[in-house]
Amino acid sequence: MSRKLKVAWTYDTGDKGEYQANNLIVAGVLYTASPTRKVIALDAATGHELWKWDPQSEKGGGRSRQRGLVFWQNDTGGEQRIFTAAGNYLYALDAKTGQPVRSFGQNGSIHLGTGLDVEGTPAVGLNTPGVTYKDLLIIGGFGGPGAMRAFDVHTGERRWIFHLIPRPGEVGYDTWPDGAYKTATGLMPWCGQALDEQRGIVYVATKTAEPDFYGAERHGANLFANSLVALDAATGKRLWHFQIVHHDLLDRDLPCPPVLLTVTHDGKKVDAVAQGTKQGLLFVFDRVTGTPLWPIEEKPEPASELRGELASPTQPFPTKPAPFTRQHIGLEDMSPISPAAQLQSLNRIQSSPNLGPFPAPSIKETIMFPGFDGGMEWGGGAADPDGVY
Repeated sequence: MSRKLKVAWTYDTGDKGEYQANNLIVAGVLYTASPTRKVIALDAATGHELWKWDPQSEKGGGRSRQRGLVFWQNDTGGEQRIFTAAGNYLYALDAKTGQPVRSFGQNGSIHLGTGLDVEGTPAVGLNTPGVTYKDLLIIGGFGGPGAMRAFDVHTGERRWIFHLIPRPGEVGYDTWPDGAYKTATGLMPWCGQALDEQRGIVYVATKTAEPDFYGAERHGANLFANSLVALDAATGKRLWHFQIVHHDLLDRDLPCPPVLLTVTHDGKKVDAVAQGTKQGLLFVFDRVTGTPLWPIEEKPEPASELRGELASPTQPFPTKPAPFTRQHIGLEDMSPISPAAQLQSLNRIQSSPNLGPFPAPSIKETIMFPGFDGGMEWGGGAADPDGVY
């Protein structure tokens, strides 16, 4: 069958670089973001260019990964907007013309470092599109202090914020050093979100607290780093959360948006949310209550030998489903290419035992497997609606 396929059309963006955008097709129009953050609208049937917007015409663009755009329209469809980011700015474009909506923010854009409840204006960017809920655009970002924010799609006004590095009196404040919210960075949910539009719940997968590989200046579990957080999409109020990695020291940030699915569990239909991890584990929860569908065990992990470093004594592991990536490397994995390679592998494995996905930082060489660049990555997962779980 594949031999009968023919190329219907092609379109050259004129850019070179990582092209990671997941394109949108709305009412026969394909919207895409190029490697230099141009936004392009094409006739989806013919590839004919309808319009192109270049951020260089505004405050500048630059090259950085952009994984998609956000489309919004009002109830009648008469007002349509495309939201995109370039540099440190979030732009609203008219989806029909590609022109900036000048009534949004300051002449068509807002600086992503504003409205974070911190001093100054951090250099915050956005590489993964957010979600829209009614008249709200809900986004994470990268860089700066951790926060989820919702902006009015018409005006760009901030409507709510959820502090991922808690403030005094907020849940999780005691999991950080006192006053950490003033200086700590990271946690920005760069990988995207999932929205249960019917219930008005947005599910957020968060990043590691910074620096990614050193925690001596941020002792504690560090909520809401490495966490799945369910928020009221209208208000930003926390509904429930689960921290998947405590006090991360190994860049185990959650690399992809959670997946919403419905499963038959214990004979009942359950609306669930599933979060994949770099260590190849899948955590599955009741979408409304946050109750795990299967028990999650806290297992002991090695202590760090580095001065001042306090690794978490335990990490959570789901009892089901089974890991979707290998969880061990051992002598059976020695290289068979040559006797010399086999001996080198033997010496390396014997002197550097595999301590699993959470070897505490040490001056001794250890094998970390699974590594910090897979199982699941930013491409995320999908669910079979007819599957048996």
